[in-house]
Amino acid sequence: MKKSIAILGTRGIPARYGGFETFADELSRRLVKKGKEVSVYCEKCGSESGVFEYEGVKLEYIRTFPLGPFRTILFDLICLWHARNRFDVIYLLGYGAALFAFIPRLWGKQVWINVDGIEWRRTKWNDLAKVYFKIMEFFSTITPDRIIADAEGIKNYFVGKYKRLPPCTFIPYGAPLITESQSNDYLKSLGLCRGGYYLVVARLEPENHVREIIEGYSRYHSKRPLLIVGGLTPNNDYVAELKELESERVRFLGGIYNVEKLQSLRINSFAYFHGHSVGGTNPSLLEALGCGNLIVAHDNVFNREVAGDVGYYFETTEDIRRILEELEETSADNISALSKQALLRIVDKYNWDLVVKSYLDLLK
Repeated sequence: MKKSIAILGTRGIPARYGGFETFADELSRRLVKKGKEVSVYCEKCGSESGVFEYEGVKLEYIRTFPLGPFRTILFDLICLWHARNRFDVIYLLGYGAALFAFIPRLWGKQVWINVDGIEWRRTKWNDLAKVYFKIMEFFSTITPDRIIADAEGIKNYFVGKYKRLPPCTFIPYGAPLITESQSNDYLKSLGLCRGGYYLVVARLEPENHVREIIEGYSRYHSKRPLLIVGGLTPNNDYVAELKELESERVRFLGGIYNVEKLQSLRINSFAYFHGHSVGGTNPSLLEALGCGNLIVAHDNVFNREVAGDVGYYFETTEDIRRILEELEETSADNISALSKQALLRIVDKYNWDLVVKSYLDLLK
């Protein structure tokens, strides 16, 4: 009998939003190809109803409620209740609703939680929210049958902090190898050429160091513009402050969810900036490596784990200025060598075949 698995904790697939959605999209389709029964829970946004399929993956649509910061928590709780006795494994992405993850276990079902990053460290949360996420982090060590960490750094954090844990397994995300873009029409529409710009792809939040990247870039007078891809809503104080830094050299493109357009921007960029600091294995960084990009990343244990010796690392805006000066004086041969190393890093550590095998081993 085939073992069934439900993936919860995302807005849904096909992926249009962020890292969890991309992960759920890739993993679910690949597990189906390996003979598993997979369902992904999705937010019901309008006309959707019932169960649909996406490349063999069943889609379960659940209504959301406009309750501000509680919307996601309530959505996850409803999903947990709906899935409680319908699947062999319930896989919850994120620990925001970890308190309720015991529910399917009352029906004898396995529950896994992917703990993602250290949520309470995110600067976007107020003090009350940070306390809540600290509590949920604690419950994520009690309520599930298994914790899955997408980075060794995250696994080490949990093992070091908590004396008693369920089995904690390290399984990273994967990324495809992209050696050429299908079309450069979008690039041409922006007046850009291959190797003619720097790129940031990130949510516009303080822990992603977008302002520091802009300020560091501005200290070096490169002829290559800096393109920033990330949703401009909600229009909070931080986003407003970033927009004030916009110029002919610093361009905000908003959120881009078209895969071909995003791949075209990545593969044709001169270098990719990655300022994320509190997550584990970040899909955007993996995708940049999979495009053979030069990597300029914030200096922390998670980014160093992923990019290794391929990356250049910064802590300050002066570090960024110095790195840009070095990159723009680097020979074409050295750039080509770094690009090949980036691709090999994906092949050796972060290819989807290895990721899926790890999950199949757990599902035996």
